[in-house]
Amino acid sequence: MKRNLFAALALSAAVLTVAPNAQAAEASSFQESRFEVLDRGGAKAVDNIQATRLEHLDNQSKAVSDIQATRLEHLDNQSKAVDNIQATRLEFLDNQSKAVENLQATRLSELDRRDKGEVQKLRLEHLDNQSKTNSI
Repeated sequence: MKRNLFAALALSAAVLTVAPNAQAAEASSFQESRFEVLDRGGAKAVDNIQATRLEHLDNQSKAVSDIQATRLEHLDNQSKAVDNIQATRLEFLDNQSKAVENLQATRLSELDRRDKGEVQKLRLEHLDNQSKTNSI
């Protein structure tokens, strides 16, 4: 049993001394394969990444432009609505002024008609009185 234990310890010690060299060799082969991949298609991958980034930035710029255009269109519509409201108010005030002018014109014409009727009546009375005095 002692013999098996010593054999296992010796085997473990041998593995531990060889393992770091194996890991280093494995890491360097992994690094070499990465360099090889980069050499073969890495430039294409970098170009693809850059193209994708540029496309993404272009899409973002277009989205910002679309948002700004939408905001400007909204502000333009609001301005047009305000202009329409102001035009409607001015038209209403103009119609009110015309109505007041029409009322005043109607009143003046009525007063003028009354005055003319009174003047005519007074003239007729005056002429009647003159003719009465002349006939006596």
